[in-house]
Amino acid sequence: MAIVKFIFEDPNIPPKELEASLGDNISELADDNDIHINHNCGRVCACSTCHVYIEEGEDSLPEISDREEDFIDRALDPRIESRLACQCIIQEDDAVIEVLVPDQARIIGHEH
Repeated sequence: MAIVKFIFEDPNIPPKELEASLGDNISELADDNDIHINHNCGRVCACSTCHVYIEEGEDSLPEISDREEDFIDRALDPRIESRLACQCIIQEDDAVIEVLVPDQARIIGHEH
């Protein structure tokens, strides 16, 4: 099983560590475990609201596409480790991935 560690910019939200399977999507994994990450476009790589930072384990995810990179450029505070959670599919069974979730109060989005 892969391990996904969610940490948060919002200091009021404690870190959460989850087991995940090969092929799991970080955005859906978060949603299924009551971790709020906006996803206004319905997880089809058509917005930047599910922007996260992959602090560890980038090699266990697909390479970033040009389309994803274009949307990351529109996100708040993009960094070299920025990804869209909807595009982060776990590709290694023994992956250890650390995801820093930006403060969702700063992002215009719906509650899911």
